[in-house]
Amino acid sequence: MHQILTAVSMTAFPCLCTALGAGAVFLARPAPGGGPGQGLAGGVMLAACVFNLLLPAAESGWLAPAAGLVAGAALLLLAERLAGALENGSARPGRSGGWGAAVAIGLHNLPQGMVVGLAAAGAAGQTGAAAGALALSVGIGLQNLPEGAAVSLPIWRAGAGRWRAFGAGVASGLVEPLGAALAAMLAGGVLAGLMPWLLALAAGVMLAAAVQEPLAAAAQQGAGGVLAAAVGFGLLMALNLALG
Repeated sequence: MHQILTAVSMTAFPCLCTALGAGAVFLARPAPGGGPGQGLAGGVMLAACVFNLLLPAAESGWLAPAAGLVAGAALLLLAERLAGALENGSARPGRSGGWGAAVAIGLHNLPQGMVVGLAAAGAAGQTGAAAGALALSVGIGLQNLPEGAAVSLPIWRAGAGRWRAFGAGVASGLVEPLGAALAAMLAGGVLAGLMPWLLALAAGVMLAAAVQEPLAAAAQQGAGGVLAAAVGFGLLMALNLALG
């Protein structure tokens, strides 16, 4: 139990950063066509897909990131098709009002939380390892700042209230403690072996959601939307490289 509580506590800072990022919705002002928020969200999602998910998955070889990426994208498309069937065709892929980004980033946060949990489990009684696990938690937290905004802003731009959009951003970060607790309970060779596949699946979901929603909207905005996507990608890339 102590190991699980330690792992969950390691995700407190990342969750706080996600909430702070989601709070950007209270500072934003309405803009025609969604403004640059969609492009920023799409760029952040693409960077997270590459730097936080695919590159760590590729450390184990090429099969998991390649197959998992395609499987994750297919999984999201299948889920959307099933949801559309249940709603008698009222839910159309790419028209979910920004909620696809929330689901994608939430799924991306699950393996991130599991990584923190594994690091915390392996750091038990080792001062140096504990410091490394703490640094990992801080690094993930700083990366979560733009991700929280990438969830809340598109949902608000699509017509939801600010508090509802903020709640969605906060909820996307609350997946991390669940992942950390699960990893702490199942810490071992089997779970570690599955991590590349979990990371790649999350990357596929995020890629599909980014292409369907924020990036598609950014492309319709013209040069401003494209530049906003580049800024979002560059921001999270810089954070990853600086904290790596």
